Amino acid sequence: MDAQQIKAFIDAMAPSDLAELEASKDGWTLRLVRQPVPRESTGAAAPVAAPAGTHEQQAPLSGVVYLQPAPGEAPFVQPGQAVKAGQTLCVIEAMKVFNEIQAERAGTVEAFLVTSGQDIDAGQALVRLR
Repeated sequence: MDAQQIKAFIDAMAPSDLAELEASKDGWTLRLVRQPVPRESTGAAAPVAAPAGTHEQQAPLSGVVYLQPAPGEAPFVQPGQAVKAGQTLCVIEAMKVFNEIQAERAGTVEAFLVTSGQDIDAGQALVRLR
C-alpha cells in the first residue's frame, strides 16, 4: 500500500460519517478510526461555543497544520480576509502527505485557532469564519 492509496482512504473517510475503516492489500492492513472529540471547557461548567454568526471549521484528520505553503512564504489567508467556499485555508501533513483544507463556506476569516506547525487532532477547530 503506498502513500497515495492511504491518502485516498483518508480523503474518502474525512467527509463521511464512518467511524472506522479497514483495508488490506499485499499483506498490509490499514485501519483508520475516528475518535470522538471531547468538548473543551473554559474551566466553567459550560462548554465553549462559537459566537453567534460564526462558523468554526474543523480539521478532517489529525496531523501537523501549516498556515503557509512553505516556510517564509505568506499565509494562504489572513485574519480579516474574505474567502470563497473551496479556497485553501491551510494544509495538514499526515503520514508525509499534505492535505489541503478548503473553506467549507464563504465568509471572512475572523481568527485562526491553531498555529503553524502545531500538532492537531481530527475534529479540532482550525479557523473561525463569520
